[in-house]
Amino acid sequence: MLQFYSASTRIINTKRCVSECLDNALNEKSISADLLIYNASIGHNYNEILEESKAQFPHADVVVASCCGVVGKEGVSESMKDMALMAVKGKDYALAEVNDFFGHNAFDKTLVMAKSLQSQKNGINMIYFLGSGIDTNNSEVIAAFEQVFGSEVTIFGATSSDNMKGIVNYQAVNNTVYEHGAFAIGFCDPTLKVHTQATHGFVATGDAMVVTKSEGHIIHELNHKPAWSEYLRHIDLKPDATCANTIPVGALAEELNEDLAEEYGNKHILRVVTKHEGESMYYATSCPENTSLKLTLRDEDLIFSEMDKMAADLVEKIGDEEIVSVFHADCLARGRFLFNKVFKEELVAKMQMPFSKNGECPPWLGMYGFGEFARLGGVNTYHNYTTALYVITRKV
Repeated sequence: MLQFYSASTRIINTKRCVSECLDNALNEKSISADLLIYNASIGHNYNEILEESKAQFPHADVVVASCCGVVGKEGVSESMKDMALMAVKGKDYALAEVNDFFGHNAFDKTLVMAKSLQSQKNGINMIYFLGSGIDTNNSEVIAAFEQVFGSEVTIFGATSSDNMKGIVNYQAVNNTVYEHGAFAIGFCDPTLKVHTQATHGFVATGDAMVVTKSEGHIIHELNHKPAWSEYLRHIDLKPDATCANTIPVGALAEELNEDLAEEYGNKHILRVVTKHEGESMYYATSCPENTSLKLTLRDEDLIFSEMDKMAADLVEKIGDEEIVSVFHADCLARGRFLFNKVFKEELVAKMQMPFSKNGECPPWLGMYGFGEFARLGGVNTYHNYTTALYVITRKV
């Protein structure tokens, strides 16, 4: 059976930061680990994370994702030198990785990972996926995993990020650091299950923009006009604006049907523009022509109320099952770029409290990234601008 342990800290020196995470999660308890999963802010040296981890646990698999801050059981931190660790003891998992992972080849690259996972282990029922957050197509990621494992497998995880610049992000596995890679961990412990849910708290507003020319995840025209210029005009930004300038003011909303809206607590699911080349905008999922998109406004009261609703819904689903760990993906725009320090810490406290026992938070690994995976309407779904929680429980 898999066992989970976590720690988070902030230290300028990368190797010391790794060592403290390992000491707090494992060494002080004399526990070994088979898998080390890190989230690390963009200021760290990712090769040194791998080197120090292998020095202390030579036989463990090590994976790392860059992010814009972390959340651990110790709380939230958003400096350039944050690090969070989820350590896993046990062999009931498979690990796969790819390099050169982009939107145009997301399906094929994910299919390679899915087949590798399937060949390594039987009984995989949940997949933790972490891929590049820049130029990606996450609806194709889901489609590829489901082609191999079926829609019954739950996909959770995130896309990696930088410090909200949208310039470079990193993924690392064992001895290699990638700038545009992806990795997947397939868990196959038959005693475990995962409950996932996401919420954003933004409200759609204004006139719709209609996608009039697109190709996969790339939007070429909005309202029969060059996409990037039309998009900037709607959000009142100058022509020299960057993608970073559009976060979160340029969050785009796709309307949900009535049943999904009721479950989600919102009438729309949100999308982010991950990059642009000339007039072409790169969406985070496939975006067919005739898709109607609206701009949004954040509603801070709604963000808090929907957080409470999501936590209550998850607690009800979990029932008497034992919580063994929580993975957590949060949009970087919901961190310091959206809230001041007091609101941010209050939001994290409100999400952790319902899953704590006797005042103790379970092992927790959270990140501020570019996007999140969680089920919606019983279907694997990719989200943007959300808080997404993945509560792993042991069946009783």
